[in-house]
Amino acid sequence: MNKASNKKELSSERHEELLAVLKARFEKHMNRHKDIEWTNVQAKLEANPEKLWSLDDMEITGGEPDVVGYDKKSDEYIFYDCSAESPKGRRSICYDREALEARKAHKPENTAMDIAATMGIELLTEEQYRGLQQLGKFDTKTSSWIITPADIRKLGGALFCDRRYDKVFTYHNGADSYYAARGFRGSLRV
Repeated sequence: MNKASNKKELSSERHEELLAVLKARFEKHMNRHKDIEWTNVQAKLEANPEKLWSLDDMEITGGEPDVVGYDKKSDEYIFYDCSAESPKGRRSICYDREALEARKAHKPENTAMDIAATMGIELLTEEQYRGLQQLGKFDTKTSSWIITPADIRKLGGALFCDRRYDKVFTYHNGADSYYAARGFRGSLRV
């Protein structure tokens, strides 16, 4: 078991394993975080075990989290799911609880918003998603739910993005829809 207890804290063995995975990914993809030193990131992670717990959930569900920036104002490192396709362990889900409860038949098991809340992460905004796409080519075969503005959600819709024809597209769908190739990407600040 990866988790030490019901507390949002990893076992010492998993803690070390995850740090090694994150460091290797960090070093392999330096283009995602120019001018950021791993030792500083690791120090932040060591000081915030609940954030490491969230990163472990991102990793377990196939997100391949990596540092994509640093916010000087808040002194936080920013992690996004950087898997080539929408994380496999977070697909076939509708947008939120309201959408799930509105479905009459063939309900998915969960929702993007509920899973993100449980993991302690947030869905990417459209701006964040487009920023991620500047770092590589993501979601060329899948799509990812993104934070939907309240006025669109109020009318029953939700937004998702993907990359096709070497362009990033934002689309809409009913929030209660779900597809095997649609999941969500998360962000976490540490």
